[in-house]
Amino acid sequence: MRLAFLLLLIASPAWAWEPTGQILAGLSRGAYVEVRPDPDGASGLIRAAEEIAAPPEVVWAVLVDCDLAPRMAASLKSCRILERDPAGRWDLREQIVRPGLMPRFRSVVRSDFDAPRRLRFRRTGGDLKILEGEWRLAPLDGGRATRVVYESRAASPYAVPASLARLALRRDVLTAMAALKRESLARAASPR
Repeated sequence: MRLAFLLLLIASPAWAWEPTGQILAGLSRGAYVEVRPDPDGASGLIRAAEEIAAPPEVVWAVLVDCDLAPRMAASLKSCRILERDPAGRWDLREQIVRPGLMPRFRSVVRSDFDAPRRLRFRRTGGDLKILEGEWRLAPLDGGRATRVVYESRAASPYAVPASLARLALRRDVLTAMAALKRESLARAASPR
């Protein structure tokens, strides 16, 4: 089975997964991450949630910052904007990923923005066979905090044992969620 060995993947709106009450109750202890095989067997599904004590606008600014992305994801070596909508509704990004000891690969992703609520993305080129997903941001505590929900479906360009891929993805997504939280809190705390 081929699964993604990638870190900042993002999800399909068709799934519309929302964390359950039990998951939400546990977010005070840290991010929730679930990685499992896609029912069709061609890809993997990643679902994650986190609550961040920063306004959605601050979390959004961190999320869409291509220059910051390599510092937030260990396997992401570069992020470059290839094309951008002048009105700010979408961009096309090239990302170079080097997951652990695996060879590097390239992905070209179109991200569609509904700021500061939703970022949808999908593969338009590169080495990945499947890559689609979504980040959703919901205000909490009167807009002083944000619930982040992430979903993605991806397939690796390499054959990777499913159990190893799921472990690596879980670790990478936890790391990315922690980095998103850390950077968002730092920006929220800095004077403007």
